[in-house]
Amino acid sequence: MTPEHWLFTYEGFEPAKEGLREALCTLGNGYFATRGAAPESEADDTHYPGTYLAGGYNRLKTDLVGRVVENEDLVNMPNWLPLTFRLEGGDWFNPRAVTLLEYRQVLDMAQGLLLRTVRFEDRRGRRTRVEQRRFVHMRDKHLAGQELVLVPENWSGRIHVRSALDGRVVNGGVPRYRQLNCKHLRTLVTEEVDAETLLLEVETVQSRLEVAEAARTRLYVDGLPARVRRGLAVEEGYLSHEFELELREGQRLAVEKVVALYSSRDHAVSEAAMEARHAVGVAPERFDELVATHVQAWSQLWRRSDLDLELTETDHIHTALRLHIFHLLQTVSPHTIDQDVGVPARGWHGEAYRGHVFWDELFVFPFLNLRLPDLTRALLRYRYRRLRRAREAARAEGFRGALFPWQSGSDGREESQRLHLNPRSGRWVPDVTWLQRHINAAVAYNVWQYYQATADSEFLYFYGAEMLLELARFWASMARWNPSLRRYEIKGVMGPDEYHTGYPYRTEPGLDNNSYTNLMAVWVLCKGLEVLKLMPGERRDELLETLSLSPAELAHWDDVSRKMRLVFHEDGVLSQFEGYEQLEEFDWEVYRKRYADIHRLDRILEAEGDTPNRYKLSKQADVLMLFYLFSAEEMRELFERLGYPFDAGMIPRTVEYYLQRTSHGSTLSGVVHSWVLARSDRPRSWKLFTEALKSDIADVQGGTTPEGIHLGAMSGTVDLMQRAYTGIEVRGDVLHFNPNLPEGMKRLKFSLRYRKSLVEVEITQDKLVLNSRWRSATPLEFELRGERYLLQPCETREFPIKRPEVTAEGTLDSAGP
Repeated sequence: MTPEHWLFTYEGFEPAKEGLREALCTLGNGYFATRGAAPESEADDTHYPGTYLAGGYNRLKTDLVGRVVENEDLVNMPNWLPLTFRLEGGDWFNPRAVTLLEYRQVLDMAQGLLLRTVRFEDRRGRRTRVEQRRFVHMRDKHLAGQELVLVPENWSGRIHVRSALDGRVVNGGVPRYRQLNCKHLRTLVTEEVDAETLLLEVETVQSRLEVAEAARTRLYVDGLPARVRRGLAVEEGYLSHEFELELREGQRLAVEKVVALYSSRDHAVSEAAMEARHAVGVAPERFDELVATHVQAWSQLWRRSDLDLELTETDHIHTALRLHIFHLLQTVSPHTIDQDVGVPARGWHGEAYRGHVFWDELFVFPFLNLRLPDLTRALLRYRYRRLRRAREAARAEGFRGALFPWQSGSDGREESQRLHLNPRSGRWVPDVTWLQRHINAAVAYNVWQYYQATADSEFLYFYGAEMLLELARFWASMARWNPSLRRYEIKGVMGPDEYHTGYPYRTEPGLDNNSYTNLMAVWVLCKGLEVLKLMPGERRDELLETLSLSPAELAHWDDVSRKMRLVFHEDGVLSQFEGYEQLEEFDWEVYRKRYADIHRLDRILEAEGDTPNRYKLSKQADVLMLFYLFSAEEMRELFERLGYPFDAGMIPRTVEYYLQRTSHGSTLSGVVHSWVLARSDRPRSWKLFTEALKSDIADVQGGTTPEGIHLGAMSGTVDLMQRAYTGIEVRGDVLHFNPNLPEGMKRLKFSLRYRKSLVEVEITQDKLVLNSRWRSATPLEFELRGERYLLQPCETREFPIKRPEVTAEGTLDSAGP
């Protein structure tokens, strides 16, 4: 791989930006992740070292403003990074205390390495060069390592090196959570295994999760084992080795620290500390041996996952896309398949949202379905294992079927907070985001899309169908018949736009007839009925018997799916919810002048004593999510089923209406809006795409990215390139193509998995080339702009592309891929 577009580089030391760099330079392997903090740093106002085990949660209670608040958090595990040095007569290394001659930090995405180069001069005029490398091993999920290479440029003398394991950490990475209890760990073991190996074992105080780290540190001078004096320091939750040696000018000191991390949740493990101690003992002798197998694993992942672009102008786009793929693969990797974890909205990169699982998998799975479908299967099993809890939640609220939580953690109960701190006003205010019942449509959609992409009938028969049926049952039970309108309604919910939590004239929270929620409920009911027809007779009968699904109940589903109410504005625009058209228009210009940043208008208005519930404004796409998930053809089918007229021009009118009333308070917003404009307004779509692409890199929300990346937005930008601009859909048991590359993109090339085929796709402005790479038994059936074709095994076919005509109302497929 060539270096171009594979290196994410920072020049210079900027303390104010260290938090952002640490999040974006996180290294992980799907099992655990460690932020890109400097190894000499400690948690303070500049740095925040953090190591997170996938699914490593703990629950604590806090007495807050007169009530007890309980939160489950992703736990900051012991810090394995500490590795530092001091020159004779000097202090431990601190970039702020020396004159920096060179400072560079590089994330090598091709190899999965974090590199740092530092040249400095201390107060005595001693110049020193330091080179550092770090990995979290992508093949052996339990291993990580770092190397420190130090060269005296103009001095000789004594140097001290300290290598430590630090379990004194707390959860302090999100300032607004610091009023809450944050000490999740108790120390079990601090032990020196031998002269080069340390062992630390901790336990979470509530979930009783044991985590052990063993660290082996070896020193070499000019490639040979170094002669050193050794010392040991032990405190509660902390232990270190200190090494002392003599160096001559120009000699090369290499310090190699290899760490093993195990937990009591691991398979085929007797005891975490025993396994960690053993793993570092049998790890390869030298750092480069571990790097070689780690890089090999990344190379194999990239062959499956890369997007190869050719643009007319060189810019940041290719690098940013690869950064997004890189972080997706560090969050959910092949190691995820053997674990019980979901898709955390902020990755395993920080403590924002407490590591919880929301609906962001809706934006992640499309990429995985066509690249690494076994990962999607494993992540959907996370939901299936929590189906019992979802059934209990539905019953507790008076519904049938399964009600999945808006925020999920270890066991599937609702983890949404009931109080939210507005950092602008300093007030704790009620949080009712748990009313976002549409998560239950997202889970169903993900199950169906996985099946469409893979034809994995075993998963559908034994896991997916049961979830679909219980989710359809939930939506049917939530719908209430309105005899005066002769329509079913869904009341008391929140849509994806989290600004509107209720009506300004009602005390109880929730909105009525949110269009996204209602139409998605119809879709789920349709798929619930359809999946029964796909099942083999024996399995269908088993499910009907197990779930006590009667013909009368199924007939009710069909009735609800044909008579759900949708609300429209007078001009035919689909209303976000009942009563939206009667809200006040918002004075956008006044607020743009008054505040430098209006992304979070909810916090601004609350601080002013006002509420978004009064206005026609949105945090992010709500109605427009429908056009993100469904093509115009699918929307037409749903409208016709409900007996509503469908006008193709309604889509661009609706898109334009809500675009003018959205603050983009979520990083997902630009992704969705770019998608729905991909065919009707390519220049504006591309502008929104490039803005979404840099949302984390530039930290456009002003401080949120240091707390953890936005995985949904990162995955969404990659999916925009993979599906929106290629027009790829998996629908009706056929793979569809409808390419429409943006101006300025000369070529796009990638590989995709569709069912039993591996296909190399190459698209230019005037042609589509498909190359079947597997000798599968059956040809690939696909459609190109409505025409059906077959691609035989190991066959290459080339098709010319004609630009679709764009009318004043946009193209029929203006809202879909």
